[in-house]
Amino acid sequence: MVKLHDPSSDGPNRPSDPPESDRQLFSARASTFFRFSLIGAILVIVGSGIAASAYFHSASRYGVGFAPAQPVPFSHRLHAGELKIDCRNCHAAVETSAFAGMPATETCQACHSQLLTDAPQLKPVMESSARKVPLEWNRVTRLPDHVYFDHSIHVNKGVGCTTCHGDVGHMDRLAQSEPLTMRWCLDCHRNPGPSLRPASSVFSATTPSTRLGPPPAELIRSYQIHVANLTDCSTCHH
Repeated sequence: MVKLHDPSSDGPNRPSDPPESDRQLFSARASTFFRFSLIGAILVIVGSGIAASAYFHSASRYGVGFAPAQPVPFSHRLHAGELKIDCRNCHAAVETSAFAGMPATETCQACHSQLLTDAPQLKPVMESSARKVPLEWNRVTRLPDHVYFDHSIHVNKGVGCTTCHGDVGHMDRLAQSEPLTMRWCLDCHRNPGPSLRPASSVFSATTPSTRLGPPPAELIRSYQIHVANLTDCSTCHH
């Protein structure tokens, strides 16, 4: 008779295979790789969230600092700042139209048909005049299509040009200075006083270091501004 071997007879110290439930599913190397991958994924998600938040709150997201090249390297610092040329000389429709208007070639030629005619930077003006082709200026500030903005009502109610466009008298190349968001506009509509100027300084190319003229409350009364109506949706969304 063949006697079967009984493992229990080998004594208590004999190693035995671990139970199926105690066996490690992945190797130690695979587990370490998984842990580091998980930590890396968390860091990427957190970092992406921080970067997205920073971008959302950054000025550049709203176009602040945008300064496109123009067909003519026109310097506002020279013309509006140093020479004190009135804004309305180039933006002739600003008091009567929603669009302020851009200078035609003839506007430039009013001075430069006699002055600095051979200057290289004025070559586009001379070519535009000779070929009868208008200069194509590039927009610096652009509002969404669903927003209605009227230059004339703002300047006629005492809002200074630099309120929205910044100190153009200090800019060689014009750049967007304000975010022009809905919140930014509403802040002014709720409290327009600080943005108002006497009629004589509305078109100044720089913001004065100290406030000049009547106090804000008096300017609001003199321009007959009804602040309660300025936050109606229809004011900007026709």
